[in-house]
Amino acid sequence: MKIHGTILGLDFGTKRIGLAVGQMVTATASALGTIAAIQGEPAWNELDKVIDEWQPVAFVVGLPLNMDGTSQPITKQAKHFAAALEQHYNLPVYLADERLTTREAREHIFQQGGYRALMAEPVDGMAAQIILTEWLQQQKTNLAQ
Repeated sequence: MKIHGTILGLDFGTKRIGLAVGQMVTATASALGTIAAIQGEPAWNELDKVIDEWQPVAFVVGLPLNMDGTSQPITKQAKHFAAALEQHYNLPVYLADERLTTREAREHIFQQGGYRALMAEPVDGMAAQIILTEWLQQQKTNLAQ
């Protein structure tokens, strides 16, 4: 799969959705923060602003799974959100395993600024960055093979 352009990564949540932006050339991503959600329904007007600014060519949505790879209740909601994204913006949406990304994001934020930073900074944007970076690196590896 060859994707050229900006890719938006999303860490789905029922109250907040983390955002990150990245691109395939360097297989890196940067956290953008979060947008509000109500029971998993994003604040579409907030997301529209992000889309207008970054003009992504595709989305990567984190798929929450149990450690054994099975679905959990929020898995279905994340898939529904991915389908709504695809329909709303008419862009491809890819699902990416997000197991342990929130934990990794918390550890990263704590290492950067301690407990105070962890309490002040939502982890969702950092989790989206991790999800997108891992997905981009996997795609780059697959292209090299």
